[in-house]
Amino acid sequence: MNKKKIINDPVYGFLTVPHPLLFDLLQHPYFQRLRRIKQVGMTYQVYPGAMHSRYNHALGAMHLMQQAIQQLRAKGQAITEEEALGALAAILLHDVGHGPFSHALEYLFIDGVRHEEISLRMMQHINVEMEGALDTAIAIFTDKYPKHFLHQLVSSQLDMDRLDYLTRDSFFTGVSEGVVSWDRIIHMLDVRNDKLVVEEKGVYSLEKFIVARRLMYWQVYLHKTVLAAEFRIMQVMRRARELAQKGVLLFGTPDLLYFLSEAPGRAAFEQNDDVIKRFARLDDHDLFSAIKVWAGHEDPILAELCDGLIHRRLNRVYLQNDPFDAQLLARVADAVKADHGLTDDELSYYVQSGSITNDAYLPEKDKIIVLCKDGSEKDVTDLSDNLNLKALSKTVVKHYLSVPKAYSQLLLPR
Repeated sequence: MNKKKIINDPVYGFLTVPHPLLFDLLQHPYFQRLRRIKQVGMTYQVYPGAMHSRYNHALGAMHLMQQAIQQLRAKGQAITEEEALGALAAILLHDVGHGPFSHALEYLFIDGVRHEEISLRMMQHINVEMEGALDTAIAIFTDKYPKHFLHQLVSSQLDMDRLDYLTRDSFFTGVSEGVVSWDRIIHMLDVRNDKLVVEEKGVYSLEKFIVARRLMYWQVYLHKTVLAAEFRIMQVMRRARELAQKGVLLFGTPDLLYFLSEAPGRAAFEQNDDVIKRFARLDDHDLFSAIKVWAGHEDPILAELCDGLIHRRLNRVYLQNDPFDAQLLARVADAVKADHGLTDDELSYYVQSGSITNDAYLPEKDKIIVLCKDGSEKDVTDLSDNLNLKALSKTVVKHYLSVPKAYSQLLLPR
């Protein structure tokens, strides 16, 4: 069987699957599941074209990794075939641990466990099946491989993951502010002292990359209506889990009902392989098929939340720099509780408040290093003449209030 395939991608054109191992990974049920998980969660509620999947993204990131390895080799960097294959496998599987609707429900199914940890556990399962074929990929993914720059290509503030998701998400949403010069950035990559660096000629492309991240978060990922949809599906699943743990009968696939009723946490994740096997069978379809049925459930809160999600009757979300006034929050709470006959605990299904953050670039975490023409190395913010880049390296915090639209008109007139 010919396992070296060509795939037609709408963003980059033709992609190649250059090795039989990568083809086998593409065919694995853990990876095929990513076809059924949306890349940007509930964003399609605002941008109808944002229906692309984690599967698309993983293929795109693998393609960019191929380009990066080719460029680094052309500049004299020694990357063996085994290392190249390991890096390609690592980036291909880097998001395999995402659950339904991606980040929107990050901790709902396995409490306190990030998707990166689930990805690693799934990679370890596949590695056992493939008799150690992923040893190098796992070492690169966990940053335990001697060549640290290979890990940076998979996970850093300038990795193939970020280059693809900004490019792909801007393409499918139609938001041009997210377009980045991924090809020029990759052509400017090099390695010094086992660190990934970018040649000084690419500094303006780096500036555009950082600005694009800030704009895409406000305009797409943290758009007010996207937040409203994500808050709603979070509350739907929280209510369903509360009912399931009380023994209330719910429709759902066996695996979905397991996570709702058992609510496994870190201990179960680390000690029971069955948790991962069940998780690997969950996707967006499990949730939305259940939500459609729950819209007719006898529990009025669950039914109302689900019906509103199905028909896009969402809360209105307000964002501002300062925390919301306590008296205003109290007025909203009293009005909603009175009209719906809610307890204090039940109110949180209808009204949510808190804060969100936007981190375009965090130099204290992992710097993007520019290799200057004189051979020195500088952080991109120190080299740039763009005064805004310093501001973009700081975390921005905004406070949100999510309320049913009828109450926002009465209490929060625009």
